[in-house]
Amino acid sequence: MKSYSHTKAMFAITRASLRAIFRSPSAVIFGFAFPLIFILVFGFIGGGGVTVRIALKNLNDTNNVLMKNGLLKNPSIRLIKNLSKDEAKKELAKGNLAAIIEIDSTHAGNGYQYTFKTTTSSASMDKFPILQSQLSSVIRMADEKIFPDRTTIAKIERQPDVPGRQYKTIDFILPGQLGFSLLSAGVFGVAFMFYSLRNTLVLKRFFATPIQRSYIVLGEGLSRVLFQLLTAIVIISIGYFLFGFTLVHGFETFLEMMVLSFIGLLIFMGFGFVVSGLATSDSSIPPFANLITLPQFLLAGTFFPIDRFPNWLQIIAKVLPLTHLNIAMRSVAFEGANLWDVKTEIGILLLWGVIAYALAIKFFRWE
Repeated sequence: MKSYSHTKAMFAITRASLRAIFRSPSAVIFGFAFPLIFILVFGFIGGGGVTVRIALKNLNDTNNVLMKNGLLKNPSIRLIKNLSKDEAKKELAKGNLAAIIEIDSTHAGNGYQYTFKTTTSSASMDKFPILQSQLSSVIRMADEKIFPDRTTIAKIERQPDVPGRQYKTIDFILPGQLGFSLLSAGVFGVAFMFYSLRNTLVLKRFFATPIQRSYIVLGEGLSRVLFQLLTAIVIISIGYFLFGFTLVHGFETFLEMMVLSFIGLLIFMGFGFVVSGLATSDSSIPPFANLITLPQFLLAGTFFPIDRFPNWLQIIAKVLPLTHLNIAMRSVAFEGANLWDVKTEIGILLLWGVIAYALAIKFFRWE
């Protein structure tokens, strides 16, 4: 008589669970659709750089040589036409314009006089320095053409630029969305999965078979890991081929990101086991899960760098496991770091894993 194979039974559970995951709309939405929507949105809007919107008090000033052949040829400067004086002032107050420019050419012998009307609106305050810089550059270039031999009190010499890679929006957004996808799947996916198995008495039926409990957990966990790693492959591939997501060392960097995804998912699944043990009903899972996922979604650098937060909030953000996964992902993908270079982030993630699974052992219930 052939002996019972726990491994074969575990893989059977894995196959069945994997089919169930693909048939679950919520799993597909949180695993594939949700992060891909954000990646597509930020990928399409992130390649244009900063655009500075301006208006002229007198549209005839577009014939000015500095405007016509200089400033308005700059792709980052956009002239908004067809605005009355009152409409331009309203747009300026809203922060939709960086400045309204008046050009006095009555004393052309002494040069043109540019007068800027700006706003204190935070929506455009950071763009006015860009406008000033661009106009100063145009004036300097014009001076050099008109007065090429003039002497000057000081000379500015620009050394050759240091070669560098362009840091695109997708290079920041994709690792954050991938990390959040892993977090959501690990917490929500595992919590709902094991609660459902208990509630539908599937676990009790498993107990009637010779399979050991550890193989049940391994089989269900392996299906979740396979699904999410497939999700990671799709997300990274779309980012790379469609939006030029930076993989510094190509396939080697891709493999390192997959290793980080695997580590992050294992840690996050530990929190899912905790939620599954604490939940007493279907409706109690989302509140527990959101207590874990929502702060990390907002504070862990998913959409913007954490250094924009106040100092006290940065301290909290730097404790969160998703923060360290995001840092490791971005360091590997764009900066060319290897796994040993991000050992601190991996170490903090593993420490969180010890905490999560210690709590899971305490709270997890089979029945």
